[in-house]
Amino acid sequence: MMDLSLKKLFFLVVVGTMSCIFCYGFFSTEPVLKIIRDRVSLTWSAVSSTEKTGEPAPVIKNQDAAQKGQEHKQDTQPGMLSQANEKPNHGPNAKLQDNPPKVVTTLTAKDKPSTPAKPKPKTTKASTASPRTTKAKTTKAATTTNSKNKPKTTANTIQKVLPVLVTPTLVPPMNKNDFKKMPEWDFEDIYLREPQPRQTTCPESIMASEDPEFKKAFVPDIQIFMQKEHFSRSEWNRLVHFNNPFGFMGGNYTQVKEAIELIPKLKDYQLLPVPKTDPQGCIRCAVVGNGGILNGSRKGEEIDSHDYVFRMNGAVIKGYEDDVGKKTSVYIHTAHSLTTSLYLFKKAGFDSIPHDEGIKYVMIPEGMRDFQWLTGLLRNTSVAFGPYRNRRPWKEYAGQFDINRFYVLHPDFLRYVKNRFMKSKQLEGPHWHIFRPTNGAFTLFLALHVCDVVDAYGFITEDHNKYPNYYCEKAKTRVIFYINHDYNLEIKTWKKLHDTKILKLYQRKDEPQQHQKP
Repeated sequence: MMDLSLKKLFFLVVVGTMSCIFCYGFFSTEPVLKIIRDRVSLTWSAVSSTEKTGEPAPVIKNQDAAQKGQEHKQDTQPGMLSQANEKPNHGPNAKLQDNPPKVVTTLTAKDKPSTPAKPKPKTTKASTASPRTTKAKTTKAATTTNSKNKPKTTANTIQKVLPVLVTPTLVPPMNKNDFKKMPEWDFEDIYLREPQPRQTTCPESIMASEDPEFKKAFVPDIQIFMQKEHFSRSEWNRLVHFNNPFGFMGGNYTQVKEAIELIPKLKDYQLLPVPKTDPQGCIRCAVVGNGGILNGSRKGEEIDSHDYVFRMNGAVIKGYEDDVGKKTSVYIHTAHSLTTSLYLFKKAGFDSIPHDEGIKYVMIPEGMRDFQWLTGLLRNTSVAFGPYRNRRPWKEYAGQFDINRFYVLHPDFLRYVKNRFMKSKQLEGPHWHIFRPTNGAFTLFLALHVCDVVDAYGFITEDHNKYPNYYCEKAKTRVIFYINHDYNLEIKTWKKLHDTKILKLYQRKDEPQQHQKP
């Protein structure tokens, strides 16, 4: 029995030795060694890239959006995009995701924006919901160095180092001309969330809507306003992937940073206080557009009966009080709409924007000229750069500018409105980068997020050809459809929101009798 066991043991030793020799001979062949070296090298390169920038590499979902010759490999997973009830954490204490979405390629190459980005191998995973921290998972293969003096580095040690917060390098500038249609990134539908979302006790509130489509799209705690705490290198690197006004693509980092860091922290996250006179705690708002449907409507008294009234652009009031009311609680504008309206509607008596006592001004930052305007406005100095150079912005607010009553819409809110409610087919064409919803559309969706009950007046309807372009025009004029807006989509959207009782849209049924300014 003993001799048999020794023979069996000897046989096993011999077989094991021969197996080792065979394996060594097989794996020492050049092709196999090359595969191993390449795999280890690619793993280390991917980890180094993530470690260097401190940012997850972006994934472009619609790879056909890239210009010819520019490759963007795609690797998506179910659940990669945020859902309506998700709350991604973008703060400085953001936690790493347990199952971060895959990252396959990056557009942050050292080359110029027009240089095609080369796809990288599928080796890392990174979190897109928390751009400030990145957790990269590597293969189990250990990487070693040939030098005896250098410490041995393994995948495990690399993984421990990566979560450490580092100051990320800036993503190289992106250009809208690099894409033949709107690019959709894997974090396209992920937004900052309001730390103190509005609460309501109103039984009629929009938030109580049971319409399934609206409930799926509506995010009650979306970050509406921008503050200085929202700007960082990580946030710049995230938002630079989106064209204005939905992000900072093509923007000047220094000028944008300077402007945003002047925006003070909000003292009150709720734009409009609940009226003490309403026993149910409802905030009732009227949003007044400038459409010709209001000419001769006699809706002024009804408009003014609301708790708050929103207006935008060339909100001519003097002489048209019977049709449009005279109260303004919130005025929404861009630098362009403000300055241009004062010129275009001067003959109609629009010599200053609304300046009611205690009025709140909300700005849409649609491009670099708005950030340049903001810097001059918030510093109380002349504009230093751009088309408004040497202008003194605060003079345009008719003595009612108060930094505590001035708000700037966040690019995430603007992109959310576009993605969830105003996804135009124009985004699929070569002019995708000039499309955006109208100022009136942004105003209406702002009201839907800060009010309980919303009534819309002066917005475009199916029978718009019956009315002049603007209510302040004396003669019948044709409604102009500008190429940077999708008016047909807005017509359908307002009608749908009205039919589902999300808001009440003024739709005139009588034959219009044009009101002449006295």
